[in-house]
Amino acid sequence: MKMATLMRLPTATPGRVVTRTREAFHALSPSPSPSPPHFVEFCKGGRRGRRIIRVGVKCNSNSERAVNLGPGTPVRPTSILVVGATGTLGRQIVRRALDEGYDVRCLVRPRPAPADFLRDWGATVVNADLSKPETIPATLVGVHTVIDCATGRPEEPIKTVDWEGKVALIQCAKAMGIQKYVFYSIHNCDKHPEVPLMEIKYCTENFLRDSGLNHIVIRLCGFMQGLIGQYAVPILEEKSVWGTDAPTRIAYMDTQDIARLTFIALRNEKINGKLLTFAGPRAWTTQEVITLCERLAGQDANVTTVPVSVLRLTRQLTRFFEWTNDVADRLAFSEVLTSDTVFSVPMAETYNLLGVDTKDIITLEKYLQDYFTNILKKLKDLKAQSKQSDIFF
Repeated sequence: MKMATLMRLPTATPGRVVTRTREAFHALSPSPSPSPPHFVEFCKGGRRGRRIIRVGVKCNSNSERAVNLGPGTPVRPTSILVVGATGTLGRQIVRRALDEGYDVRCLVRPRPAPADFLRDWGATVVNADLSKPETIPATLVGVHTVIDCATGRPEEPIKTVDWEGKVALIQCAKAMGIQKYVFYSIHNCDKHPEVPLMEIKYCTENFLRDSGLNHIVIRLCGFMQGLIGQYAVPILEEKSVWGTDAPTRIAYMDTQDIARLTFIALRNEKINGKLLTFAGPRAWTTQEVITLCERLAGQDANVTTVPVSVLRLTRQLTRFFEWTNDVADRLAFSEVLTSDTVFSVPMAETYNLLGVDTKDIITLEKYLQDYFTNILKKLKDLKAQSKQSDIFF
């Protein structure tokens, strides 16, 4: 890999509301000069007036930082940087990469509780923050491939990490000659410009494409792991679970399967530059997931149903106050997830491209059955130990 000797890192400042396609990409462009020609061409080819962007990145040329990156350094194809390594998907990417013999480096924000489990697994941990572009270049030295699993924390403005941070990361990767970039996006993100997070994902896909980096974009529908805290644990603890009256169907996938398919795709040169969508074997409604958990837990759930109309009203009310804009943005995403939408795609062509057998992909029934079998056994063992330790007078 040959690294550029000089790279300018932009300092992002809050943007403005833009409502047209051309204006959107002008506002989202990190360049202080007019948008590059490839952005203009993309805007001309899109559906004019459809895009609604509520975030923007505007570079202040007076505050650019020059970073001397030094001479070119050869790197091994097995050297990867996982961004967002402590997340639900990121940690599975790290585990899979280590199991397959990759030299894994994890970009982790400085935190009070260090990510020691990543070091225990055999990965190298480096501290950086996507919201601080000047911290990024050093993490990329000696890296061949970047796998980007990062997303902002719930308490952060959506644009801080998911747009401004990703733009800075992609720019650094390009400047330093990163050989491949894997980006995780959201299924149907191109169909929901009214939802800031999905709009940002779609814009990031296109920014990555136009960067010239070798890349793979993988759109995801939903994680099976997320259902444990949302439904399985509350049912076992006899607490309320939240559902909606919408018929949304989501094809949840085990993050371990996502990680396995990712590395198969990474090794396949024919997939460079492609957009893939990973979906589980079957799409489920919220009520179907709750019913399955009830059956496997052997007890009924205390379900609190939130009508979609309430979500819509709450979102509209929060728009009246500037300090609740980020809440409204997240409610917009919730509204999509509770609409009459199917988050799933046929996977036969993708499995054929990757050389994967459908039977090797875990189903939600099997995933939850394994979870409940293990947890109920542990609860039974704990109960038995408790009885043995009882003292009677």
